[in-house]
Amino acid sequence: MAPRIDVDPLLAPVRVPAEILHELCQHALETVPEECCGLIVGNSLERYRRLVRCQNVMAAKHEEDPREYPRGPDTAYFMSPHDYQMAQHDADEAGEVITAVYHSHVGADLYFSEMDLAYAQQPGFPFPKADQIVVGVFEHQVPRVAVFRRDGSAFAGHRAEPASA
Repeated sequence: MAPRIDVDPLLAPVRVPAEILHELCQHALETVPEECCGLIVGNSLERYRRLVRCQNVMAAKHEEDPREYPRGPDTAYFMSPHDYQMAQHDADEAGEVITAVYHSHVGADLYFSEMDLAYAQQPGFPFPKADQIVVGVFEHQVPRVAVFRRDGSAFAGHRAEPASA
């Protein structure tokens, strides 16, 4: 498995609308001690247009099959298939696309983990062109958000910054 991907301080930051950053951070804080997850929908004019919260069903997955899903919702996420299918349907109906998948890391560093990478690169992943956004939560605060974008066949880590109005 490939190693984790850290934020590269030499890469230009990715600008994200302040409202979207606020919603990301709020969702992450509301779900502590569990990881949050969701999607961001956009179009050709506005990449990050609206946020769709999804349920992290990792607790149920872990309870059903702890061998297959050894981690709990405090250190991993499994996005509700119903939630992401509904988000995809609604985006299609509106002429939009899923432009980002997001989740939080609670009390952990800000990086794209081996598990995150494996999930994003698995065959059949429903959003292969989507950015991957990670929200870092420490002591009930969100000091940083990162955007991991595909750079060819790999991902590169960028800081997220609020887009100026």
